[in-house]
Amino acid sequence: MKGRGHRGLTRAPGGLRGLGRAFLVGALLWVIQGCAVGPDFRKPEMRMPGEWVEGPLAPEPDSSPEGGMARWWDLFQDPVLSSLVERALGSNLDLKLAEARIAQARAARAAAIGSLGPQVQGSAAFRRTRTPVTLPSGPGGGEKTKGLISDHYEAGFDSAWELDLFGGRRRGLEASQADLLAAVENRRDVLVSLAAEVAREYLELRTLQERILVARKNLDAQRRTAEITRKRFEAGFASGLDVANARAQAATTEAQIPVLQASERQRVYALGLLLGQEPGALLEELSRPAGLPQAPPAAPVGLPSELLRRRPDIRKAEAELHAATARVGVAVAELFPKFTITGSLSFQASDATSWFNWVQRIWSFGPGVSWRLFETGRVRAEIAQREALQEQALISYKQTVLEALKEVEDALVAAAREEEHRRALLEAVEANRKAVDLALRLYVEGQTDFLNVLQAQRALYGSEDDLIQSLRNSCVQLVALYKALGGGWGEESLETGL
Repeated sequence: MKGRGHRGLTRAPGGLRGLGRAFLVGALLWVIQGCAVGPDFRKPEMRMPGEWVEGPLAPEPDSSPEGGMARWWDLFQDPVLSSLVERALGSNLDLKLAEARIAQARAARAAAIGSLGPQVQGSAAFRRTRTPVTLPSGPGGGEKTKGLISDHYEAGFDSAWELDLFGGRRRGLEASQADLLAAVENRRDVLVSLAAEVAREYLELRTLQERILVARKNLDAQRRTAEITRKRFEAGFASGLDVANARAQAATTEAQIPVLQASERQRVYALGLLLGQEPGALLEELSRPAGLPQAPPAAPVGLPSELLRRRPDIRKAEAELHAATARVGVAVAELFPKFTITGSLSFQASDATSWFNWVQRIWSFGPGVSWRLFETGRVRAEIAQREALQEQALISYKQTVLEALKEVEDALVAAAREEEHRRALLEAVEANRKAVDLALRLYVEGQTDFLNVLQAQRALYGSEDDLIQSLRNSCVQLVALYKALGGGWGEESLETGL
């Protein structure tokens, strides 16, 4: 009794040591599972200017739903423009395509998550077999062949679990997560571009309608002048050349109207496409002329460094760089062995009644290892390829940032110079109106020739047309500035399901 008791006491430490070893092995596996080969992603550092070259420093852009950046089109105070943008954001096909790509990226991420755990597959089968059997036929020693029918029932599960000791699968999940983020940012970039494109097409439409009205107004004035010239010719106070020149100028102005009308109709068709509708769907709504909306006085430019968080295309490029970096780790993991634990459990029987009896079980369990030991050259080539793609993504990111800075500077300088241009055109229009009145009066009084009248009318029409286009340009440059600053998406587009 004492011996047995003594032996029992001496086994306890061994059992504890066994538990300790098991704990250490499990802890080691847990630590290894937390490791991942390959480079860790770090956000690239870009040297950003402290202020803009063009334009004074303004407050930081407001990106909240109530702020001007998120819904900048409302600042034009044009209900039709706001309605068109809102409808486009709900039905544009490019936007729906971007949303479908988000769904694709989310499914790819789910597949990557599923690859981290054990893979279990169930199977079941039933087979009926006929086997020929030769039996003695009787006392005479003859034989006969009969068919023996047998059934075979089988059902079970097979499982396999690849231990992600070197982090290849986790790097794949990291890449899938970055791909999803890139898809989300791509949708936001489509939102920004779509709102700007709708606004540009709408402003161009209203500009063309204004230009048509100005052309018709000048055409009426030129026709009146031609009629005055005809009467003076009949009275002997003007030449036939004056009449011909007057009619030619009126005809030239009239010839421009159909061209403007065609462009007007094309802008309506373009807006229909942006709203995901057939080209003529907006004709009735937009055919009635309306004036250009008033451009807001200024845009909140903010600091250049704010572009890194405001611009969806920059964040998309960053996510693509993250994905490319993670895929370098996926390739590096191929240099190391892969350890797999496999197991199976099934039940086999010759009749259905005993199919799932415990004694009918068949099971297997064990580890496995695979290693591309003799493919090192190919693996290293794959790593080099992934590193080259990572370098391309980094260059693309830097290029995107520089292009964003340039777009803002372009919009700022264009807006500032257009303001000067418009002020000069306002003076020109006023001066040309006075010149037309004076030239007509002097011509009727016989104190000047008809060429001065034609030149004055031509200059007035040109300056009025230029003024309308300058007003359009001021609005378009402001739209370009909001787009360059990343305006056009708000909190409603932050719900990505990440």
